[in-house]
Amino acid sequence: MKLIIATLLLILTALVNALSAQNLEGTWQADLEVQPGKTLLFIFHITEKDEKLITTIDIPSQGLKELEPLATRVTPNDFVIDGSNLGFKFNGIWDQQANTITGTFQEGLKSKPLILIKKDAVEPVATPKRPQEPSKPYPYAVEEVTIYNADAKVNLAATLTLPVYPNPDRTVVILISGSGPQDRDETYMGHKPFLVLSDYLTRKGIAVLRFDERGVGASTGDFNKATTADFADDVRHLVTYLKNRRDLDFQNIGLIGHSEGAIIAPKVANSTKAVSFVIMLAGTGMTGKQVSLQQALDLRNFAVDEEENYKAYVERAIAIASSGREEDEIKTELRAFYQNSEVLASLLPQHLDKAAFIENLVRSRTNPWIRYFYKYNPADELLKITVPVLALYGSKDTQVRPKYHLQPVKEALENSKSKNHQVVLIPGLNHLFQESETGQIAEYPQIEQTISPIVLEKISRWILNEI
Repeated sequence: MKLIIATLLLILTALVNALSAQNLEGTWQADLEVQPGKTLLFIFHITEKDEKLITTIDIPSQGLKELEPLATRVTPNDFVIDGSNLGFKFNGIWDQQANTITGTFQEGLKSKPLILIKKDAVEPVATPKRPQEPSKPYPYAVEEVTIYNADAKVNLAATLTLPVYPNPDRTVVILISGSGPQDRDETYMGHKPFLVLSDYLTRKGIAVLRFDERGVGASTGDFNKATTADFADDVRHLVTYLKNRRDLDFQNIGLIGHSEGAIIAPKVANSTKAVSFVIMLAGTGMTGKQVSLQQALDLRNFAVDEEENYKAYVERAIAIASSGREEDEIKTELRAFYQNSEVLASLLPQHLDKAAFIENLVRSRTNPWIRYFYKYNPADELLKITVPVLALYGSKDTQVRPKYHLQPVKEALENSKSKNHQVVLIPGLNHLFQESETGQIAEYPQIEQTISPIVLEKISRWILNEI
């Protein structure tokens, strides 16, 4: 009898789960408040595959589509989207009668209410205006190419744009994107800065190569296991490819890097004589440890009781993570530190799974990229550089603040062997070099402009006049 009852319970549970999955399947919309009076539209597409719920997320205003969280789970009591791979978690209660899921959107230590509403169809969303993005047909040649990095065994998919009337020196530049997985257009927050920059430069007679980072887009490899040194190695292979394109006969190969790309560019330039110049856009001038601390303090989106205690908490976590010991030892010490931290305990919302949150923190502090970044000092490469360098900063950049980074970069270049270098601060521009009001990250997608024309002209004029 017990066996029969147990079997019936299993069957009933399976039926309930199957019915739940069927009712959950479809499109859900939610407006997340990102600033007082300003919301961000999320579109959740929930489907069932192999008896598992799968969620993909679109954020139209940021040009983001089909983001896939780690897992989606439903029980009689709650509904969970585990987006820890994307930096969030959603816990909610499903009301089948109202076709709503009411819950909490957790991003880092910040928690906000969020209501998912089921829709029969996706409501039309106005496409953000991006007036600088070029339209086909282009007045220049476009080649889709693939470059093989034999050392890492990865294929790098790229686009090479070739002017009909190249400048006399037959100059070509490689665009190197910032941190995080980036495609060849550096697509971010609904903007495509590298598409705009490559189009502008190519129309000025300068050829441009832009590429999908390893593990992104059409490129192969594992992005999550790569470090800044690995990305630099990829760029070196791109330089070699351009150097060997005898049919194009490039006389000057330059590197234009944005954010992390700006610290990769000097590293590559110092490793090969084939690079003729470097342009740094919002490049850091401090060690990775210093950058991580500064950003943790400046970009924090939650309140703390004691600023000095919070600073000490972050400093200690970074010190443990960058100690150079074996990874398992570091993880063990970090877990103990976070578990016993009064600062972390004071910040955690009551409903949050503390153990899971700590594991996410530990992973973020010990992945290959961050461990390399902590120890990397871009000034070391700038001191060794010999080629011309142009370094640009926006006065309203809140991610790479000029007050921290401009002077160290300037001093390193002044003590380098580069006889031609300029460090320029441009008023009113944010980290993406948009003309902005506040410089805050949340403002990026709201601005129609992708890159300030001042920056585009300054880059092209410097290349054409100085190289």
